[in-house]
Amino acid sequence: MTGTGTPLRVGLVGYGLAGSVFHAPLIAATDGLALDTVVTSSPERREQARAEFPGVRFAASPDELWQRADSLDLIVIASPNKTHVPIATAALKAGLPVVVDKPVAGSAAEARELATLAEERGLLLSVFQNRRWDNDFLTLSRLVAAGELGDVQRFESRFERWRPQLKGGWRESGAAEEIGGLLYDLGSHVVDQALVLFGPAVRVYAETDVRRPGAEADDDTFIALTHANGVRSHLYASATTAQLGPRFRVLGSAAGYVKHGLDPQEADLRAGRRPGRGPAWGVEPESLWGRIGAGESPLTGGGHPVETEPGDYPAYYAGIATALREGTAPPVTAHEAAAALDVLEAARRSAREGTAVTLEFRS
Repeated sequence: MTGTGTPLRVGLVGYGLAGSVFHAPLIAATDGLALDTVVTSSPERREQARAEFPGVRFAASPDELWQRADSLDLIVIASPNKTHVPIATAALKAGLPVVVDKPVAGSAAEARELATLAEERGLLLSVFQNRRWDNDFLTLSRLVAAGELGDVQRFESRFERWRPQLKGGWRESGAAEEIGGLLYDLGSHVVDQALVLFGPAVRVYAETDVRRPGAEADDDTFIALTHANGVRSHLYASATTAQLGPRFRVLGSAAGYVKHGLDPQEADLRAGRRPGRGPAWGVEPESLWGRIGAGESPLTGGGHPVETEPGDYPAYYAGIATALREGTAPPVTAHEAAAALDVLEAARRSAREGTAVTLEFRS
């Protein structure tokens, strides 16, 4: 537990997409946290960070942080997937709490080993599952909790993009050690959301394909889950979708909810907009609200619009600050991330073998 008073000093490892677009701005916008050091050896990325965060310090490697661990209060790991486990392990052994971008590891076993290490040392370990604070997910969570759909029977979730040209880099690599491909990238989000909403999965079926010429890793993936409570989740992650489907289509015994479009927060962060500055954060126009109803397509006027909750990525780091100061549980635990990795590993096996995989129910 860390006392109140001066801001908690954060060391951020990595300043690529995850570090520069998500973590650094959200850390800087959180009361009680201060971005102290960015780890990057790139001169261009250092200039980029310095321009937005004057006074930030730099380190060329994570090892420099361990040498002055007593001057930091939290390490955030936003480096390539294959580095997550070794850097998180080193940080925990240096006595530092850790936030890791998703996926926390390449396997559930590695995630649980990290969780055990953190518990043994009495340190916070959390995974950045920011899509729990998407506007549409917050809205759907509210509708489900209020019983407005009746008993949910099927949950369809799509994270689809149209990117027919390869961008290159480790995310599209087929090398196993890189942990690339959409199954572990966007799949980490859609699986986590399904488990948060409907609980453990007991059966997994998946199809993964490499569609684009020259691609090495899966870029078109479908996952079907049967949850212990009987809900079925159909989850799609694709970079090759020429016509995007609804982000959510949720069917219950009383009504259904359909929502198109993506939460605006990532686009706003990419464009340089920041929480707490300018217009209300995470709010979308009424024209993008989802619809709830029964018996008719929302595209032909069926049902009625449901106001979308504001998206709230800042809530994640606010929860981290509270957990560090008060000793409470973090907003996302490593054990929750491990449960999602159980599903992703089963999905990979299912796609490889062409069969459904049964998971042990963990109560």
